Amino acid sequence: MQISPAVEAGGSQPVPELPSEPASEARAAFKDSLGVGLAFVPLGLALGALASQAGLDWWWAGLSAALIYGGSFEFLLIGLVTAATPLASIALSAFMVNVRHVFYALSFPLDRVNSRLGKTYGTFAMTDEAYALTTTDQARSWSSRRILWLQLFLHLYWAGNATIGALLGSLIPESVTGLDFALTALFAVLALDALRDLRGDLPVPVLAGLSALAARLLFPDEMLLAAFALFTAALLARHRMTGRKPSHA
Repeated sequence: MQISPAVEAGGSQPVPELPSEPASEARAAFKDSLGVGLAFVPLGLALGALASQAGLDWWWAGLSAALIYGGSFEFLLIGLVTAATPLASIALSAFMVNVRHVFYALSFPLDRVNSRLGKTYGTFAMTDEAYALTTTDQARSWSSRRILWLQLFLHLYWAGNATIGALLGSLIPESVTGLDFALTALFAVLALDALRDLRGDLPVPVLAGLSALAARLLFPDEMLLAAFALFTAALLARHRMTGRKPSHA
């Protein structure tokens, strides 16, 4: 809580400011979401266009984005659905792609969300992008409202642009390539931002790189899950050896 000076009869004395209004929290969250929200425009349009070109109804992309809200899995799901993949295989694929969120929960600031309904939605809307924005040093003071507003704005960006992309998908020539690379490009940008934020803590990105390399060599078929497990184990070992809590997980 910030302290502001106030002049009383006996002299100047600091008193606490009143809590922020919900509207100001929403405005702050909207500004926080703009960068990723703009990146979601081509991503959502790409998802909707790919769904349309795959022969799916226009509403499919928007409904998928709103209810599944799985990002990279939704791009994979288009191919699985059009290939009439069994539900058990789709469920297994969803688990393997999204199991990384288990590791996100170790440092996602869900403990700052007060209500049970808020925690439920915060868990559902805990995406890669929301995690990247809420675990920075600047976000350590964010309130429950600001975190949830941020997640809601990102959710709306994704679902809205996916629906628009599906409606306009027929206007995009099939010869256009690279739409499915848009999500990878966004992750690359978020990774660069995270590295800049970790300039004072070099061992963390080094451990992440070594974990990814070891997973690629030892477990090539399950690289993502193995890399997260190795990275988590490395951070825990580092914490035990140094006797201090890592600033990032």
